[in-house]
Amino acid sequence: MSDRVPTWRIVLAAILDFFTVFALGGYIIAKFTGNMTENGFQLNGMPALVLFAAIIAYFVIARFVGGTLWQRILRARR
Repeated sequence: MSDRVPTWRIVLAAILDFFTVFALGGYIIAKFTGNMTENGFQLNGMPALVLFAAIIAYFVIARFVGGTLWQRILRARR
């Protein structure tokens, strides 16, 4: 049996990680900055840059701690 992780699991984990961090990070940042709308949140300017930085930081930090949330759930770490 091979120890290789199927590519579909790695791609799915990356997509789910991005959407998870975008949704949770966006909600938290919008809540603190007053950018909530009746349909969710809308970030412009500095709050959007903070969210962008948070998404990048999530993936960078994950490399040092052994994987992202969804990589661990889907066992998609190489």
